[in-house]
Amino acid sequence: MTENTKSPKLLSPVKIGSVSLNNRVVMAPLTRSRSGEDRIPNPLMAEYYAQRASAGLIITEATVISKQGIGWLNSPGIYTDKQGEAWRPIVDAVHNKNGKIFLQLWHTGRASHSSFHDGKLPVAPSAIKLNEDYIHTPTGKQPYETPRALETDEIPGVVADYRKASERAKYAGFDGVEIHGANGYLIDEFLQSKTNHRSDRYGGSIEKRFQFLREVTEAILTVWDSDRVGVRLSPNGGFNDMGSSDYRETFLYVAEQLNTYNLAYLHIMDGLEFGFHELGEPMKLSEFRPLFSGALIGNCGYTQEKAEAAIQAGDADAIAFGRPFISNPDLVERFAHNWPLNPDADMSVWYSFDAEGYTDFPTYQEAKTA
Repeated sequence: MTENTKSPKLLSPVKIGSVSLNNRVVMAPLTRSRSGEDRIPNPLMAEYYAQRASAGLIITEATVISKQGIGWLNSPGIYTDKQGEAWRPIVDAVHNKNGKIFLQLWHTGRASHSSFHDGKLPVAPSAIKLNEDYIHTPTGKQPYETPRALETDEIPGVVADYRKASERAKYAGFDGVEIHGANGYLIDEFLQSKTNHRSDRYGGSIEKRFQFLREVTEAILTVWDSDRVGVRLSPNGGFNDMGSSDYRETFLYVAEQLNTYNLAYLHIMDGLEFGFHELGEPMKLSEFRPLFSGALIGNCGYTQEKAEAAIQAGDADAIAFGRPFISNPDLVERFAHNWPLNPDADMSVWYSFDAEGYTDFPTYQEAKTA
């Protein structure tokens, strides 16, 4: 699919870890809230992902590893065997269209609310409230609460939840897993000095703040080969009230440490469209390239042209696209043939809980013949 000279590199095959991809267009993880209250993946989700299987790699929506990790309405889980088994038809649907799919492992940390947890406070590295207006909960919009700091002896149990979730992902047939270490959720909260004020072995220095992610990574590597595991980071992000003064030092250290595990890729949200903490110059992919020998995936606000340029420059091996994949299930084909994109989906249908705004976007060929 390289006939279009506009994107010869973006549309060329690549091997990320041990996984061979047909192109370098990655479908970014997109929370879409279609799993219902039981958080069990379903046939509607299988249709949605199969529609987008021409992506070189699909990274699933964030999937909670435990009940404690819940913080979003109707997001899928993988903390029960039933949930794990329900992912298999989705994986099969993507594989049947010659696609590849990784599961993203998620714990929302302080970005949650007691109404998700039978009245118990959400957990975090430290009891520091998320300074945003409100969160959508099972009982409607609610103000954020001050979370409960995890006790030191509780943390191995959370690490074990990541390991068990990764086991279910492997059983379901996924091609790999991505550790969600971005966007102000639990792992990011441990990494950043703004949200981690601990005085035990999980807080203080950058080395200690990295310890939780280190343990999660090592636990998952008891299940998966390292070349089928990726990590997502958001060094520039202000989403969920994040941003630390030592962000550059922190994330360069994290990349350097993750490099020792021979992971498949590092997924860096280097773009600023998701919010920027404005604490200094934004970090660029080129800063991470010398420190990480695996693949680098850029993300956030890329156009087809910018993606091609980043890969041509050697800064990225692939680029993840989010919003364009919502309304363009055939995004890769549109890039390949220089077809125009569908208009962006209205935010009102991003989380409609049903097929509207989810599986009802036409491909270019369908729209042309309608």
